[in-house]
Order: sequence, then structure tokens, then C-alpha cells
Amino acid sequence: MTDIEPNQNKQHGVMNEYDKTTFIKQTFQSGELPLIDELVSAYLSDHPDFFNRNPELLSRLRLSDNHRGTVSLVERQQQQLRQKAQALEEEITQLMVVANHNEHLFSLYSDLYLRLLDCHSADELLNCLYQATTELLSLADLKVWLNQHTELTHKTLVKNDCAGVMQNRLANDDYYFGRLQQTEQQLIFSEPTSGSVVLIKLNCERTEQEIGFIAINSKDAEHFDPRMDTLLLSQFKKLVAKLLQQHLTLQIHQ
Repeated sequence: MTDIEPNQNKQHGVMNEYDKTTFIKQTFQSGELPLIDELVSAYLSDHPDFFNRNPELLSRLRLSDNHRGTVSLVERQQQQLRQKAQALEEEITQLMVVANHNEHLFSLYSDLYLRLLDCHSADELLNCLYQATTELLSLADLKVWLNQHTELTHKTLVKNDCAGVMQNRLANDDYYFGRLQQTEQQLIFSEPTSGSVVLIKLNCERTEQEIGFIAINSKDAEHFDPRMDTLLLSQFKKLVAKLLQQHLTLQIHQ
């Protein structure tokens, strides 16, 4: 027997293409060609018509199966095709569920935008936001913190000083998704909250002045996740900031 050994990757036990070609040449030159997985695989890959020329092999080849003992090559191929088809069907079903959910959300946001545009005061605007959050979106609570003094009184407005929360959570980002510390929960919601929250920074689009933030709470700890898409929220925050600033300005001049 030859003492020629393939230079295999020690971690994976697989030869790269250069080593494989070199090894084949060396074994041919030595007059011996040991049958190894790489050679069989390379040959079948280079000769896809092999089983067309040797159809009797298809019925004779038997492969081990964890559930059915041994099966033919054709049966194994059929099994793999069924598994792939099932995986694709599940993926399509999941995509349809996500698409339907996104369509529902888009419809809710579109209706909300029209309702917000019809509001004639900051009080109406906050009522609309609270109702949409708790009733239409079935979330636990909505709070709004403004960094400017206002005579407006509304159940959604936070009277505590949340400048530290804004600096800690929204200094470099327009959104914060996840959990809040208990002191932050107390400042915003006036009580400890379970689940997850999203903080949405409100900026005046014209001056980039920070108006404050919206805090929305969900009882589901996984609902607001940092991986969430912010496309709809981006449109939402711009519209709310613009309308809220307009109503607050009108209130001051009245």
C-alpha cells in the first residue's frame, strides 16, 4: 500500500480543491488509487450521467435510515424532496402570516393618521393617541413627556422630570426598545410595569428641537424588541411631533 496521505483540514477532515487535485495526481502516479469519499464525490459530481448509464445501481443501493432501517437511493431522494417541500410550505405560511399582520398594522396606522389630522386641540390629539394605543393596538398604556412647561392637563402627560430618562435612553437614538429600570418605570408610569416598552423621541422637524418622548408599554416582555422595524414608527413620530407642536403653540397664543 502507498504511504501517500491526503493533506486534510485537521479541523473538518475535508481536503480543499488544490490538495484534492494534488492527491489524485500523486495516487495515479504511484499506481494505487485508494477509494475515499472525496474521490467518489468528485467522480459523481463530474459525471452526473453516471446513474443514467448504470440504472441497475439505483435499485440495488440501500441507505441507512434512522426510522425505517434501510431505504433505496430513490426513496431517500423522495424523502428529501418532501422535507424541502414541507419546509418551503411552512416558510410561505409564515411569510403570509407576517404579510397579513403588516397589512393590518398599515391599515391601523393609516386610519390613525387621518384621525390625528382631524384633531383640533392637543387634548383631542392625546385622547386619540391613547385610544389607538390601548384599544386598537391592545397595548397596556401610553404616556407623553414634554420637556417644556404646559398648562395642559391630561392623563397621558407625565408630570415627573424625565430629562434623565431621555438622556439615558434617547441621547443617540430616536427609539428605545426593551425593559426599563424600576426608577424609570416609576417616573414615567407612576408605578412598576411588567413587560416591555418603546420610547419614541419627538423632535420638531423644522428646528430639530427636542419636544419630549412617547412611552408605550406592553404586558408582553417580548413585544418591543430592539430588532423591530421602525418604518411605521418613523412616520408616526414625525406626524405626532408636528401636530403636537402646532397645538401647543396655538394654546400658548390663545
